[in-house]
Amino acid sequence: MPQILPFGSWPSPLSADSVAAASPRIDGARFVGDDIWWGETVAHEGGRTAVRRRGADGAVTDVLPAPWSARSRVHEYGGGSWTTTADGALLFVEKSDQRVWMLRPGAEPTPLTPALGGMRFGGLAYTAGRLIAVRETHDGTGGVSRDLVDIPLDGSATANPGALRFLVADSDFVAQPALSPSGDLLAWIAWDHPDMAWDRSELRVGRIEDGTVAEWTTVAGGASSPLQPMWVGDADLVFVDDPTGRWNLWRVHLNAGLEVHPVAPADADTGGPLWVLGPRWFAPLDDGRTVAVRTNGADELVLIDPEGSAVPVPLPVSADVTIDDVQGTRVLLSGAGPAAMPGLWLVDLDDPTGAAAVRGGEAPWGAEWMPRPRAATYDGPHGPVHAFDYPPTNPDAAAPADERPPYVVFVHGGPTSHVAGAASGRIAYLTSRGIGVLDVNYGGSTGYGRAYRERLRGQWGIADVDDVVAAARGLIAEGAADPARIGIAGGSAGGWTVLCALVGSDVFSAGISRYGVADLRLLAADTHDYESRYLDGLVGPLPVAEQVYIERSPLSHLEHLRTPLLIEQGLDDEVVPPAQSEAVRDALAARGVPHAYLAFEGEGHGFRRAETLIATMEAEVGFLGAVLGFAPDALPPLPLD
Repeated sequence: MPQILPFGSWPSPLSADSVAAASPRIDGARFVGDDIWWGETVAHEGGRTAVRRRGADGAVTDVLPAPWSARSRVHEYGGGSWTTTADGALLFVEKSDQRVWMLRPGAEPTPLTPALGGMRFGGLAYTAGRLIAVRETHDGTGGVSRDLVDIPLDGSATANPGALRFLVADSDFVAQPALSPSGDLLAWIAWDHPDMAWDRSELRVGRIEDGTVAEWTTVAGGASSPLQPMWVGDADLVFVDDPTGRWNLWRVHLNAGLEVHPVAPADADTGGPLWVLGPRWFAPLDDGRTVAVRTNGADELVLIDPEGSAVPVPLPVSADVTIDDVQGTRVLLSGAGPAAMPGLWLVDLDDPTGAAAVRGGEAPWGAEWMPRPRAATYDGPHGPVHAFDYPPTNPDAAAPADERPPYVVFVHGGPTSHVAGAASGRIAYLTSRGIGVLDVNYGGSTGYGRAYRERLRGQWGIADVDDVVAAARGLIAEGAADPARIGIAGGSAGGWTVLCALVGSDVFSAGISRYGVADLRLLAADTHDYESRYLDGLVGPLPVAEQVYIERSPLSHLEHLRTPLLIEQGLDDEVVPPAQSEAVRDALAARGVPHAYLAFEGEGHGFRRAETLIATMEAEVGFLGAVLGFAPDALPPLPLD
């Protein structure tokens, strides 16, 4: 018989420590012979990225042991930080020096690139004995350039940087290099400031002569945003593009001109924002079929035959699904589902009912503690607003019949990003205590087509705020939440929306900003090169739009910020530097608004260390209890300044 206790005070077996340990962050996976290798952020080892191996006997060992960490900083967000050779050597970017290293079985890592402080590598692609990578060069005066290079595997470039064979540049950004099977052609994605990759980019193909791309041609893009070129023959290329408003698969036969043809068109997206260099959303199989992820709110996996017919593949995962590798009809993919925690999965496409988790996937507390997400759509001033509702869930507790629960509205970062309904330890940490969560895909989110994500164009700080407010009010109108106890939480761009919503609305009673943007002019001046022109599309170009930057920024309106606020900030953050959070803290202190400021040494943009994850989870529940008026079980209220 469940205990009758107020919402927010329910006892829960989910400790912050267990949530941090049960939420692996997978960074790519590969079939290596009969073994499965994957990258994994290890929170309890300072957030380092290990590369691990599961052998045919099921035993798991580290391929890349501590203190080594495979993490790229190209574009600051990295991606594609490791791969393998055909004979089982590990090629990886070491976090501490951003050099590329090789690790052969039984040996120590040896460097493949020179020890030059301004040089970073990422997006590693190994094909036919050659290692192609994105190189990012910082000149020490603020200038940044990028190119594609061919890295010799004999280590000759460590003493002679000129041995790094330059392939091509010709644009501000290059990504996703793909070498043809013959080695004669190189395909890649390119784009220039002020666009982001999901605004406008180009798919380019060039012929390699004397070790360099002598000339190249634009195959697709310009007004659209192609992604992920993959060769299915020496002159046949399959890629993702969205000229119709949806990212779908396309194919071009280079020996028959440059006419592109759609592959199984659908009112769904195969693709996503290119924040990191590693993800893949489709893969050709040896038998001529193609396996692909399709997103329309939630994800599904489909098998596309050579005639273009697509058949869904039943899986336990439907959120954040990416395809890591294929071997015959076996697929390694990352993802989560309504009852499946994030993890790495092995699927035989001819027998998908046997899908099994290689790492993660299961909640150690039991399925009864995991809330089942409910897809919800609310009417907003700019159109429909999509969200996922996670109600309070605890098999051992219930609330009084006349009480409605407190809720926290989650605002994802990006803002060009996406959330989908899936089991989450961080969400269950709240819901198991009697605190509901509404996870919102406000306008600007991916997964609903180009028109939905361009709703935010020029409207950042307006449309996103209107959408999260509309979602919160819709939840209240359903009778699902206590209107006097609605909080809002988000990180980075989500933190910006939190601050804007607290300044511009009266719906929320508490706010949590994790490394949030507070001043657009400071962001434009201080942020890194990859996002240095992002605001041109979200707000407007400087200096023409300077007055808009001032008017939109929460720091310009802190006299309206009277809502208690928890601020969390990494002190090594180069995307949203600490000065932004400190300015908000100082303004709150000057005006006597209750707040708490938590700063974390060694953390950048996005928290990775176990001690930080534990501290923030406990602090957030303690803060919500102190502000919204409930007493969390076994957690003290957070002291407020």
